[in-house]
Amino acid sequence: MADLTTNFLGIQSPNPFWLASAPPTDKEYNVRRAFEAGWGGVVWKTLGAEGPPVVNVNGPRYGAIFGADRRLLGLNNIELITDRPLETNLEEITRVKKDYPDRAIIVSLMVPCEEAAWKAILPRVMETGADGIELNFGCPHGMAERGMGSAVGQVPEYIEMVTRWCKENYDKPVIVKLTPNITDVRFPARAAKAGGADAVSLINTINSITSVNLDAMAPEPMIGDKGTHGGYCGPAVKPIAMNMVAEISRCPQTNGLPISAIGGITTWRDAAEFMALGAGNVQVCTAAMTYGFKIVEEMISGLSQWMDEKGYTSTDEFIGMATPNVTDWQYLNLNAISKAVIDQDACIKCGRCYAACEDTSHQAIDMSEDRTFTVNDDECVACNLCVNVCPVDNCITMETMEPGLVDPRTGKTVTEEYANWTTHPNNPSAQAAE
Repeated sequence: MADLTTNFLGIQSPNPFWLASAPPTDKEYNVRRAFEAGWGGVVWKTLGAEGPPVVNVNGPRYGAIFGADRRLLGLNNIELITDRPLETNLEEITRVKKDYPDRAIIVSLMVPCEEAAWKAILPRVMETGADGIELNFGCPHGMAERGMGSAVGQVPEYIEMVTRWCKENYDKPVIVKLTPNITDVRFPARAAKAGGADAVSLINTINSITSVNLDAMAPEPMIGDKGTHGGYCGPAVKPIAMNMVAEISRCPQTNGLPISAIGGITTWRDAAEFMALGAGNVQVCTAAMTYGFKIVEEMISGLSQWMDEKGYTSTDEFIGMATPNVTDWQYLNLNAISKAVIDQDACIKCGRCYAACEDTSHQAIDMSEDRTFTVNDDECVACNLCVNVCPVDNCITMETMEPGLVDPRTGKTVTEEYANWTTHPNNPSAQAAE
């Protein structure tokens, strides 16, 4: 079987599946249950400095977005960092790490943007025996209004400054958790690296309002008669997270900076996709909150089986393999050709492909009197809208035209088109040759 053992920043864990800093990692009881279920590591829910207590709302903390079958697509939360005493958390971390030395425990931290505050808390975290810290520069609500969380993560200069303080006063790995609530995630990633960060983790939650109660005329979840913006997570944010991970992974200034990926990871495939884009491991939250801790069993078995099928013996063999194939639009092969093909045996004659193509695309699907749908190759531009709206899996597929076939749009053979690509100005290889 494939070996899922992960070495991230020198921190070993039996698999790459960690629980993210969130309610599932708020206390010893939860974390012990998580480790017994098979999770490779946890990032303990964010600790704050001693001082005025953190007070969470005693009311609804989550808003939600559902699919048509009520499958949970996204959660919006308005919960703050831990409201439990700092000393209690530190004692629990110490006990759990002692009892589970083979599991990764990272402590998430958020304190005021003052060097003295960081100097005060770091030695206490060091005493727990935890494997490292994660600097929470991402939380978009509640703490941000107090000058912490995303208020720091949106200012690269602050990221570099605080990261440097931590590296000077803490001897174990420092991971910087980045906010997605920014125009270009590469700038905070570069700042984290400049400050000496050992890795970055991303994405934290996206600033959002998920719904409005049209009777009370207030955002939900409501506390009393008012609501507020919160942090959005879950399967719906995965595409945003993957793009940001890829941007950091392929950026020359941050290429090689270890990444812990977060954002909508629900299955082993989600994890493998993030890792193929350069992540060394993954952190999970919403999936565990939706299905419970034992979901990790399916993640472990699924990833192991896929690796066996592909011949990978360790995760290191495929981490980052997809990164070189992420490029900018102008470098795409504009001469590559494919066409939609409808499997008539699988077609249920619903007509969704026809309606979508006829009304909103390229009028490339014809409908006969008996509702047989066929593709008109002369008009098909291979946009694959029909594939995405078809309710039957694999009923419509995109098939690449093999060399020797004629492209009806140009009258040229595919071999001629591909030959042109070798000298096309958008071809990176041609540019390099010049």
